[in-house]
Amino acid sequence: MAATDRRRPYLRIAEDIRRDIASGRYAVGEQLPVARELSEQYGVAMMTIGNALAVLRDEGLIETRQGSGSFVTRTPDDNEAAPTSGEHSEEFRIISEQLREIRQHMQKLTVRLDELDARTRPDQVEK
Repeated sequence: MAATDRRRPYLRIAEDIRRDIASGRYAVGEQLPVARELSEQYGVAMMTIGNALAVLRDEGLIETRQGSGSFVTRTPDDNEAAPTSGEHSEEFRIISEQLREIRQHMQKLTVRLDELDARTRPDQVEK
């Protein structure tokens, strides 16, 4: 039996994209594939892709422009672009914590949705 990656799908996808940015596959300023393409490529729900992109946005590696897609803003080793925690107001920190909690709930729901999707897809073979 082969070892399996126990990380959540969105974390594996975020790591893949992060590695692609670090290797230069996606250069700073370049657009990432659209969410639908990534969803098909990885065989996951759109929400899972959204969570993966949210991780990369939180890290400051990409920015998403409404109607235009996600673009690389820096590489993982470019520490100059990463804001330090001391640069933000108390209100920003409170809102950030609330968003983190909401993301955690969304991630749990995404996992449940992915599990349900995997069980109900007729093209999936039980292993």
